[in-house]
Amino acid sequence: IGEYYSYIQGDLRNRAMRVPTINRARDLIASVVGNTSMKMYRKRWDEVEGEMIEEPLAPRSWIAQPDPQLSYATFWSWVFDDLFFFGRAFLWCSSRTQDGMPASFTRLPAAMVNTLDMSGPVFAFGKSNQIYFQGAQIPTEDVVQIIGSNQGIIYQSPQVIATSLALEDARLRNSSSALPAGVLRQTSGEPLSGQELSELAQAFELARRSNQIAAINQFVEWQPTDVDASKMMLSEAAEFQSKEAARMCNIPFFLNGNSVGSYSYQSNQGARQDLYVFAARSYMSVIEQTMSMDSILPHNTCVKFDVDEYLSEIVNGEEDMADTQDVMPQTNPTME
Repeated sequence: IGEYYSYIQGDLRNRAMRVPTINRARDLIASVVGNTSMKMYRKRWDEVEGEMIEEPLAPRSWIAQPDPQLSYATFWSWVFDDLFFFGRAFLWCSSRTQDGMPASFTRLPAAMVNTLDMSGPVFAFGKSNQIYFQGAQIPTEDVVQIIGSNQGIIYQSPQVIATSLALEDARLRNSSSALPAGVLRQTSGEPLSGQELSELAQAFELARRSNQIAAINQFVEWQPTDVDASKMMLSEAAEFQSKEAARMCNIPFFLNGNSVGSYSYQSNQGARQDLYVFAARSYMSVIEQTMSMDSILPHNTCVKFDVDEYLSEIVNGEEDMADTQDVMPQTNPTME
């Protein structure tokens, strides 16, 4: 633990991050998790109100900075990253206070952790008792296991990731030439063999790419296709596949820049709320509840993200409404 030169995030995770929609979804949700502060409180039964109430407490040191080597935002953003892609995250307790409670943590990349008593890819049955990191077994009592409420996206639908990458490869091939596609048709003369036709087509394509001018004889005719640029770039397929990836990541289409139909736009406040409710809340809830367990904090003591502060962010005494015209949609009374 701590030999960072050998740390990896995993090939499956890195492959998924090559999909623009997944990349954007990850960054959007990480911005919520990493930039929402935590607060600490104690639960107490109120006889008058007849309900549990929350009494604020002075936070422990790890709440402000869980890892002494990383900022708060960096630490929790990458914990979320593990939950998002792998469905679970692991925190090693690097130091403890005098009462035996954790004082600081370091994140163990989920891609490098093996749990021999769980086959996966669903890990929501309970905590592992056989944790191996970099080939060595580590004490379970020194590891905080955050088990996500969602299966990691690299296991949910690998077809969506594979299709998105294949589509991007096809678009790259189509964008490699500024000239339209076409057909070389032999009009007369002795018929050419398949090999000769292939060599002719390759030579013609090479001349077009290098010189923008190619020469053919009187027996061959060039017939360019009438496919426009939008079809060459597979725009409709890319839009559909982007929406499929957005569905998998649970982010609203408008936050990904996808078409949402006949909509007008309102404010940044609602966009923040949608991003939290639809995408970030499930991850933040499991982090809160795991970090509030009796093995981490004294009984009846809890931590939670200050979501109210995030949703009501104030800039210069006013709600931040700048640059929001293309963010939050509001349905028109009449829709086509």
